[in-house]
Amino acid sequence: MYPVSFIAALALSAALSGDVATLHKYDGLSLSPDGKTLATFESAATVGSVASVHSLLTLRDTSGKIIATNDPCAECKYDALAWSPDSLALAFLAADRKSGVTTLYVLEGKTARVVTTIKGNAGRPRWSPDGKTLAVLATVGARKETGATQAGAALVGEIGVAGAIDEQRIATVPAAGGDLSFVSPADTWVYEYSWLPDGSGFVGTAAKGDGDNNWWTAKLEAFGRDGSERVIAAPKLQMNMPKVSPDGQNVLFIGGLMSDFGVVGGDVYSVPLTGGELRNLTADYKASFTSLSVTKSGVLATLISGGDTGVARIDPLKGGVSVLSSGPVSSSAGEGRMAFDAAGTTAAAVVESFTQAPRIAFGKPGDLKPVTSDNDAVTVSFSAKSVTWTHDGYEVQGWLLAPADVEKGKTYPMVTIVHGGPASAVTPRFSASGSMYELLKGGYYIFQPNPRGSFGQGQAFTRANVRDFGGADLGDILSGIDAVERIAPVDDKRLGVFGHSYGGFMTMWTVTHSKRFKAAVAGAGIANWISYYGQNGIDQWMIPFFGASAYDDPAIYDKLSPIRYIKNAVTPTFIYVGERDVECPPAQSMEMWHGLKAQGVPTSLVIYEGEGHGIRKPEHIRDLNNRITGWFDTYLK
Repeated sequence: MYPVSFIAALALSAALSGDVATLHKYDGLSLSPDGKTLATFESAATVGSVASVHSLLTLRDTSGKIIATNDPCAECKYDALAWSPDSLALAFLAADRKSGVTTLYVLEGKTARVVTTIKGNAGRPRWSPDGKTLAVLATVGARKETGATQAGAALVGEIGVAGAIDEQRIATVPAAGGDLSFVSPADTWVYEYSWLPDGSGFVGTAAKGDGDNNWWTAKLEAFGRDGSERVIAAPKLQMNMPKVSPDGQNVLFIGGLMSDFGVVGGDVYSVPLTGGELRNLTADYKASFTSLSVTKSGVLATLISGGDTGVARIDPLKGGVSVLSSGPVSSSAGEGRMAFDAAGTTAAAVVESFTQAPRIAFGKPGDLKPVTSDNDAVTVSFSAKSVTWTHDGYEVQGWLLAPADVEKGKTYPMVTIVHGGPASAVTPRFSASGSMYELLKGGYYIFQPNPRGSFGQGQAFTRANVRDFGGADLGDILSGIDAVERIAPVDDKRLGVFGHSYGGFMTMWTVTHSKRFKAAVAGAGIANWISYYGQNGIDQWMIPFFGASAYDDPAIYDKLSPIRYIKNAVTPTFIYVGERDVECPPAQSMEMWHGLKAQGVPTSLVIYEGEGHGIRKPEHIRDLNNRITGWFDTYLK
């Protein structure tokens, strides 16, 4: 299921005012271990543009001043910054999609030199503790880009046989340059990894077989540089960000119920490196932890708590949480949400909100100050506020965005956007293009709820819609709309609903269970859980949420399928999906479209050629934005 980031990119758009023509982007922020230098991949795009823009590797001092830029491959997409332990060298990856080659570079001074090349994909470079060796996750001869949300390989020939499945392996190379030496087994997909403090090997999360499908059953493992492999733990939960504790005795990770690799939210756990019993260091804390860093001064984690995000210290021995800061913003840095120096005394992040364009911020953990001003003149003409309400014993939170110049005595249409996941959350992010920009400009209110099943209130809340998709979570959403209508001039007769992935399923479910909405848009949704189980490339995600496979417990899958209630549908519904969507195959959208047509409900279906779970080609994004806003204008204006 697709994370909220797709909806953020497509739809969480600000109504921009003023004469500013560009929006500056900072990707992959990394802070050097000595805390003196900031590295990012930076670009500037015309406001409103959806075209891809080439970025430059940019170094700044901690005041925000640019001290160097580098661009060794103008045709490449840069990714994954990693500082050497002495802060004198910076590793990064450059992927040339036309040739299918990924190059590992190291920047020393002003010169970027080639360390090695990989015919295929590579990710997550890591320096050894002594700085003499680099490790990467390498997929040689990759048939597709890494990740289940990417467009799938063509399904032709014999399926599922040897050679038809990619494997991502830990590989090492001398920092001075050379050929890769593979460490992890050839039949194992490694998702994340970290060096052991003595440099003798790695800890990581890994699973046998198809990497797109098996993260939900991944184990925590140790890999020796001698080729050895050992299971440390195999808990019945999903794991992200394995790190070795400051004393080298334990492995820390974020674990919980998660529906997408890389969309992190759970508790912080510890387990002995030698294996043994898991300890939940944040048990019963009403928040979701989203990234984890181990520094010389201790363990630091970012979190979502209600509608706020923040940073906290975690006691790796006794457990417990000490929140350093929290607020209605979003932050990002590299593979997590915040970057720290080796000592853990300074931090940096790209910080943004619904009404504040991205800025690099730097300072002590919990007290970051903006150090860039590239986007200071980019302003917005709408307002955003957090809304909370109580439903069925839960306190639920969401975000309400209001159009500019709301007139007293007038009512407005509203579109409710349901996030993907279901284990995810809407946090305040700024964007300058997309359908929400057009909707806000056109006088729509936008409501983005975080119903049960979302991150932000601890694992009990995240697990509260297990085996109940579309039940209590839809109740939370409808109750949230009631709460919004008590505080905002929203016309209940002009309501729309929109979602992608799990949000697409929820849209399909909603139009078969409620007549309250007058228009709907379902992106990459799921109409029939039974047929979906046999069609998608990630069926393992479903077991934690349904309790069993569709073959062992078909009744619950059938009960939660929108197509079973298609005769209740009356809401005009636009449906879209990518042709090569691994996560939510187009057959699901086709089934829902066919059912709506059979009932005489106005509907339209667009399948975007060559696209995966996210719609990424600029021409397709433009077409989709126009269709979404046009659909709501037709039925709600």
